[in-house]
Order: sequence, then structure tokens, then C-alpha cells
Amino acid sequence: MRVDLFDFELPADRIALRPASPRDSARMLVVPEKGEFEDRRVLDLPNYLQPGDALVVNDSRVIHARLSGRRLRGELSANVEATLIERLDASRWRALMRPAKKLSIGDRIRFVGDGGELDACVEAKGDEGEIALAFELGGPALDLAIEQAGVMPLPPYIAGKRSADAQDETDYQTIFAREAGAVAAPTAGLHFTPRLLAAIEARGVSLYRVTLHVGAGTFLPVKAEDTDLHKMHEEFARIDAPTAQALNDARAKGGRIIPVGTTALRVLESAADDAGRILPYANRTGIFITPGYRFRAVDMLLTNFHLPRSTLFMLVAAFAGLERIKAVYAHAIASGYRFYSYGDACLLQRRAT
Repeated sequence: MRVDLFDFELPADRIALRPASPRDSARMLVVPEKGEFEDRRVLDLPNYLQPGDALVVNDSRVIHARLSGRRLRGELSANVEATLIERLDASRWRALMRPAKKLSIGDRIRFVGDGGELDACVEAKGDEGEIALAFELGGPALDLAIEQAGVMPLPPYIAGKRSADAQDETDYQTIFAREAGAVAAPTAGLHFTPRLLAAIEARGVSLYRVTLHVGAGTFLPVKAEDTDLHKMHEEFARIDAPTAQALNDARAKGGRIIPVGTTALRVLESAADDAGRILPYANRTGIFITPGYRFRAVDMLLTNFHLPRSTLFMLVAAFAGLERIKAVYAHAIASGYRFYSYGDACLLQRRAT
């Protein structure tokens, strides 16, 4: 499909720079398959769930993936900034570097933060500022050093207007976060609070965890003119055998599978077979969902409002229908909904196929 079909205009003042407080007070646009939209709050979510339903959340935790430092080359040095985007092994990461043109293979970089410093070597250079970094540390020691030297990697539409601060340490992390490795938050999960979880449990709804380590590529606009020409960045995803079995059992008993966010949806669809049965999965996934895709494992979706021309906007267009989702976004813009990572949510019913 033509990528320009997924474009829309968003006023700059609709981009949320801070989350709602409390988190579950964020607005939620309820979108049935047909009929009128409903303007609600995330705290109303249990009213749209049924006993036996299964909510699926992403338990990935955001790391301090933004690092600042200096390139050291003999007597010469230059300021550089890195955003880690994918772990390659125990001591190597793929990163987006600025300015990449100042770097050569073999250069040494010293990253310095409030909590310490960390050295790495430029191992390889790719397209569009991508660099492979080999760190002097590895494993848990490297993880700790990154947390000490780095800062929270806020999305560019927020970071361009303000710096990350201490409040973001909690605001940009879901209450489900436990598996370190994401460089961006699974943002639909940011709306959840203990009182919302208690109300969901009282409703007779079960909650299950999967993992997808969100990479920067998930949120980048698609630069190709046709979706067939776009290559997705791969991300690590995991669903264990007991969780897969429990979800299959819930669906067999008439329960609906409702992922919290596009990342949880992508795990489930990557793990599902052609019959819709969810299998254990622990692998990289580059699943790219556009209109025409046949969903196999999910029934509803709680998600935030996404960037124009992004793979996530294409995914929700596939889920609810392109014309339907355009109407959803037009209503949200006109009604003052807040967009993107710290913004409001919508609850989508899957389009019948």
C-alpha cells in the first residue's frame, strides 16, 4: 500500500510532554467495530471487559540507553551521543550515533554520566548513523555501567522540547517492568495503576505477561513510498509455555485475548500458528502488520495514539480498518486527546474479516 495513505496532520499542542496524573485518569476512546465512539477514562476499562477475558502486558523494562561522551583519537576528540537500540551479545550493542560522520572503525569512545564512565570501540558502521559498539565490559557489569552512565531515552518528540529528568525515571516505566532491555517504553502499559489492576481482577479478568524489548525502529516513520519496500527492525520477543497454554485455555472457554499495546500484540501474533493457537516463542520478530493482515490471536487492543506514517499506525489501521481508524484519529484530534507515549489511549475492537 502507498505509505501516504497513513499520513495525517497533528497539531503540535496535542503531543503530551507529561503523563496524566494519576496514570489511570488518562482519557480512553472506546471504538466498537461499528457505531459511535465513547469518550471515557482508562479507569473505566474494567467496564468493557468480561469475566474470563485475558489481558496481556509487556513486562520489558526501559534501560538508560542514551549515552553522551567523547571520541578519543590520539590528540583529537569530539563530542558524540549514542542511543543504544539493540543488544548484539554480552558486550556489544548496535547504536544510533550523532554525529556518525565523525566516527571511524577502531575509534575509542568514552561515555561519561553522573554515575560513572564507560569505554567502547567502534566496531562497524552501517546506514543512517548506525554503529556497532564493542564495550570493554560485558554481561551484568555492562548493564550496571550503562545504567550509571546513561539517561532515560525519551522519544525525540519529547526530548526535542525538554530534557529527561528524575520524574521520567518512574513516568517512563510501566508497573509491569522487570525484564531489562527496551530502549522505548511499551506505552499502553503506562496507564496502569494498582487500583486499576485491582478492579480488573475483581472483574474476573486474568493478566498475563510477555516480553518484547522495544527498539527505536518500531516508532520510526516509514521512509519508503510503498509498505512492501519497508523492512522492519527486528526485536526480541518471548512468551513462555505456561502463558501460551493459559491464553489458549482462556480463549477455548470463550474469553477474549486483549493485548495492552502493539508490542504485546506483536508477540502474540508472532507466536500464533495459522489456526490461532499461541505457541511458546523466544526469538527475534520483524512482524510487519498492515491492512489485509489476518489476525489470529487477539480480539481487542488497548493502545495509545501513534505517529503518522509509522508502522504502529499501520498496525491499528489493519486492526480496526483504515477508514475507521482515520475517523478515530480525527475525533481524537478534534476532542483534544493527548498523543504519543505520554498521551491518552484508545480501546479498539478488531474489525471482522
